[in-house]
Amino acid sequence: MYSGINSILLQYSLLRENTQIVPFGTGLINHTWKVVSGDSEYILQKINTQIFSKPDLIASNIEALGDYLAIHYPDYLFVPAIKTISGEGMVYDQDTDSYFRVFPFVKGSHAKTVLENANEAFEGAAQFGKFTKLLSGFDVHSLKITLPYFHDLGYRYQEFEQALQKNDVERMIEAESVIAFMKEQAGIVLEYNVITNNPGFKLRVTHHDTKISNVLFDESDKAICVIDLDTIMPGYFISDVGDMMRTCLSTVSEEEKDFTKISIREDVYKAIVGGYYSQMKNELTLEEKPYFFYAGKFMIYMQALRFLTDHLNRDTYYGAKYPGHNLIRASNQVTLLQRLLEKESLLADYQFSQEFV
Repeated sequence: MYSGINSILLQYSLLRENTQIVPFGTGLINHTWKVVSGDSEYILQKINTQIFSKPDLIASNIEALGDYLAIHYPDYLFVPAIKTISGEGMVYDQDTDSYFRVFPFVKGSHAKTVLENANEAFEGAAQFGKFTKLLSGFDVHSLKITLPYFHDLGYRYQEFEQALQKNDVERMIEAESVIAFMKEQAGIVLEYNVITNNPGFKLRVTHHDTKISNVLFDESDKAICVIDLDTIMPGYFISDVGDMMRTCLSTVSEEEKDFTKISIREDVYKAIVGGYYSQMKNELTLEEKPYFFYAGKFMIYMQALRFLTDHLNRDTYYGAKYPGHNLIRASNQVTLLQRLLEKESLLADYQFSQEFV
């Protein structure tokens, strides 16, 4: 544990004789601790500035959204960062060249590391949909871009093509079948370009990281709010729906090497569509509504592309814990996309069932 935490907590007046500090959660980006100070509990986070190079933009977005929700939807559970004694939203620590922030811990709440059933998927998707719906009146163009090109599929495909031009023969041979599949499915990129040029697709306040662990549930397993707002930026609804599908449809993660374990849970797919649509059906345009199935294709394809590109670039972004790690990850996502495509005739029009329209 970082030895300078006490000096950070002093700036929030949270350091007491009996203060307890323990590591918390399984997040891969930011380091997180739970702080028990007196009768109160808090979450302390160290922001990963290698990923988020401008933490002040994150703070600006969260503060602006919090102010809007407090005025227009005061009953909505929004968990903003706590101010320091001097009124700052973050603490800069010179010793580590790092930024820290503190959030109140929502008592009686818990997050889920993995999705266990369709009900959790419905609850989570509904919360992400509700979040975007409540912020439909917010000026989305005032949001700061915390991760440039994060879900820009056109940009990601350009990165892939540039990696191919480096002509790393050994790695290209290893990835030959995956490269061929990605090229065969490049129509997904063309469709994305159509979407971004269609005024019927709205830029909205989009979470961009909709894994189930970013939803808080109460003691009765009802979802109560979304958390981890660092990636909130202007975006399209396909990002949030697609990321839920990518991370929830299969019972195994992107790290699984046994691709025979990868499958599509149809009940989870329907729950994601149903939950999100239950909140957003009056917000989505007629042009947007047919694109729920595409959302899954879009996000799975893009993540496969990113893993494959990193493999071709010798693992400079994600890193690798063993030789061929990113190629395994890419192949995992390719398999997931293949399994989804096999079910297109069964699932593509689900949102238009009488249950949701």
